[in-house]
This record gives sequence, C-alpha cells and structure tokens, in this order.
Amino acid sequence: MLTAVVAVVGTLAGSLLTGVLQHSVQRAQRVSAEASARRAEGLEAVAALASALADHRRAMSVREEIRLSGEDWSATRTESHLTRSAITGPLLRVQLLLPSLAPAAQTAAQAVYGMRAARSAAQLQEAREHSIRTADDLVAAAGLVLAA
Repeated sequence: MLTAVVAVVGTLAGSLLTGVLQHSVQRAQRVSAEASARRAEGLEAVAALASALADHRRAMSVREEIRLSGEDWSATRTESHLTRSAITGPLLRVQLLLPSLAPAAQTAAQAVYGMRAARSAAQLQEAREHSIRTADDLVAAAGLVLAA
C-alpha cells in the first residue's frame, strides 16, 4: 500500500513539475517574442525618422540655397513645410518606443530645423553638416540601444 501511495505522489509531483516547466518555457518564449517585436518596431521608427530627417535636410538645403541667392523660394518653402511635418510622426514614435533615444532624436530634428537660420552659403553648409552629424549620432545611439 505504501508503495502505491509513493507511486501516486511521485506521479502527481512529476506532472506538476512538468506543468511548471512548460509554463516557464512558454513565458520565456513570449517574453523573447515581445522583446523582438519591440526591437523591430524601434528599428522601423528610427529608420523612418532618419529618412524623414534626410528628406527635410535636402528640402531645406535647396530652399535656403534659393533664398540666399535672392530668387523666389516660395515653391521650395512649401515643399520644406511638407517634409518638416513628415518628421513629426517618426519623431514621436522614436520618443515613445525608445525613450532613451528621445534626446538624440530631438537634437537631430532641431539641427535640421536650424538650417533655416543660415545667413550665407558657408553657414548653410555648416548647418547641413551639423545636421548630418546629429542624424549619424542618432543612428549610432539607436544601434547600441537596439543591440542591447
């Protein structure tokens, strides 16, 4: 009789242990899948922001070159307004999905916006190069964050 009780208790303990282990494995898989999805979403957000920044930088460069040369820049101003507004969504996504990158993202956006303050072609080139550096810094920081 004692042997039968030990066998039943052992079987129940084995079943309980198996259930706990399966639950742990499923939980670990779920956590890993969620982390992978967050990383992919963060990567997509950073890529969209980097692209929007590059588009706005190009538009601002063209716009400011025309403005500094004294020509009519109203058409390029309209385009630059469109590219500037295209930054808003990706910037917000980066700030929400990867809060540690928010300062670098904001700095990169401000650098592009700052191109309009150029008073000469040399200042415009300097502002453009600064904008490129800050965008590169954002991408490098994102690489570190996403790799972790």
